[in-house]
Amino acid sequence: MTVLDNPAWGALRGAQARFAEVSGRAARYQTDVSPFYALEDPDDPRAWADMAAFVPPGGEFFVPIETHTPPPGWELVHKGGGVQMVGEHVYAAADPEAVVLGHGDLPEIRDLVRRTEPGPFLPRTIEMGTFVGFRRDGALIAMAGERMRPPGYTEISLVCTDPAFRGQRLATRLVETIIADIRARGETPFLHAVATNTAAISLYRAMGFTLRLDSIMSGYRRTDF
Repeated sequence: MTVLDNPAWGALRGAQARFAEVSGRAARYQTDVSPFYALEDPDDPRAWADMAAFVPPGGEFFVPIETHTPPPGWELVHKGGGVQMVGEHVYAAADPEAVVLGHGDLPEIRDLVRRTEPGPFLPRTIEMGTFVGFRRDGALIAMAGERMRPPGYTEISLVCTDPAFRGQRLATRLVETIIADIRARGETPFLHAVATNTAAISLYRAMGFTLRLDSIMSGYRRTDF
């Protein structure tokens, strides 16, 4: 496997270890940071046994990887539903209008996320990396941020624009701004998108992102009860 086959594990055991809760060969982000879990090797029954420390009987967990056949005591409950894309050669430039977002912007960020549904945003998600946005008349109208950071890569996430301001290349400019920071660290940008969000996928393709995986995000339930 490469690090992008199992990005959460690489991030939690590396650059984002400060957010990690670890049980042997299993890990998860602190529950107010991200909903993702990780298995060191999804084909290793020992990793699944370690995951039981986090998931009670009847409980579920999600990993941002392709589907694997779980061992006895677990069942697959969610399969696919997303794509993974890599931006090795995407244009990058910091936009002078983009502002860095912080904890003081959380009420507006949560409102924009609620209205646009770009993905899970928890109380401390903003600590995972840089978040930038655009304002009009003082109001936050678009944003993009960083999420998982496996070795050599940073994930772009939570890209969203107020519906009243779409069609103005705001998302593109914010993604280019985020990529400029990622490249400055010597890393490569990647992202995940819901497979049904064809508009976003078309945008990323137009920017130069290439498809790497066409089936990511797996959910499993513990059944040994």
